[in-house]
Amino acid sequence: MNALINFLYDTGFALFFAQGGWKNLVMIAIACLLCYLAIGKKFEPLLLLPIAIGMLLTNLPGAGIFHEEIFANGNVNWSAFADVKNIGLIDVLYLGVKLGVYPCLIFIGVGAMTDFGPLIANPKSLMLGAAAQIGIFATYAVAILLGFTGSEASSIGIIGGADGPTAIFVTSKLASHLLGPIAVAAYSYMALVPVIQPPIMKALTTKEERAIVMDSLKPVSKLQKIIFPIVSTIFVALIVPSAAPLIGCLMFGNLLKECGVCERLSKTVQNELMNIVTVFLGVSVGATATGSTFLKWQTIKIIVMGVVAFGVATAFGVFIAKFMNLFLPEGKKINPLIGSAGVSAVPMAARVSQKVGQEENPGNFLLMHAMGPNVAGVIGSAIAAGVLIAIFGG
Repeated sequence: MNALINFLYDTGFALFFAQGGWKNLVMIAIACLLCYLAIGKKFEPLLLLPIAIGMLLTNLPGAGIFHEEIFANGNVNWSAFADVKNIGLIDVLYLGVKLGVYPCLIFIGVGAMTDFGPLIANPKSLMLGAAAQIGIFATYAVAILLGFTGSEASSIGIIGGADGPTAIFVTSKLASHLLGPIAVAAYSYMALVPVIQPPIMKALTTKEERAIVMDSLKPVSKLQKIIFPIVSTIFVALIVPSAAPLIGCLMFGNLLKECGVCERLSKTVQNELMNIVTVFLGVSVGATATGSTFLKWQTIKIIVMGVVAFGVATAFGVFIAKFMNLFLPEGKKINPLIGSAGVSAVPMAARVSQKVGQEENPGNFLLMHAMGPNVAGVIGSAIAAGVLIAIFGG
């Protein structure tokens, strides 16, 4: 009888009542909602679903799969790992997030799947990619005004780059206690690119601007594509050494793709490595979203500022494209819609530019033109991350 009573007291149902677990119930409901969005609505399912499962597992009372106290105050209690009995699966997997391993590995895969040809063919795209990063620093300023510390504001602002791995990389180094809400916000808004961007793009442009047809891009040689990642890594690392891990991994993956002698490695990092790390990263990040840390006013502020960051980044990309047109001759004008692709959501943002452009002019093909700012945005967000880490990481 005593054994039966002890068993009943140890069930998750009993622990919910004993520990006042209403917050856990709310988080389980949110996890189920994310599962629905990932499966039913196909919103960034490859990462949103692992995040949802991690969130679900960590909020089941008594599961012991993740222990926040091991990573309290932004530090790792390495002595806790000596007692294997009290270590959960995600405690071990989360080390890849905490040490910045997973985002860098994902960047290798992203680099191997990225074609920098449109950027090389049209260097002006760099300005559009840089303009979109203004959303990061504008949101940083707002977060400071709302009472967040410099490190926290930097982590919140990076959501505006629309680059999940970069957001996780910065947050894990500067404000790991905010990792759950920032990761969920970053990937949710990435998934909502087709919903968030079009109204902003249309509001800031005229029908005539949206119908602008751009000339075909000039061809890019294989040698240029091989030299670009090497030169970019050296240049960026010398200017912003803190960005070297992300830029170096991104360009390494791209070099594997473009060099033509590492086809097997290129396919591996695009598929097997990318898929494995995505699962580990998603589940680990989702596990940080416990009821006690996620259900705060602070989290609501982060969610709101995240969408503001995204909107500002989109708007400034369009504004800079319109500004550049003031100095370009007729026939060489830029369609301002491609400026919105300066956020790092590759290739979704470029596809949105293409879709909105074709609504005004069915014969207009902006996808390859938009890929220039799009990949420039990836580089820009990594550089912005390096700047923020250099300032607040010490």
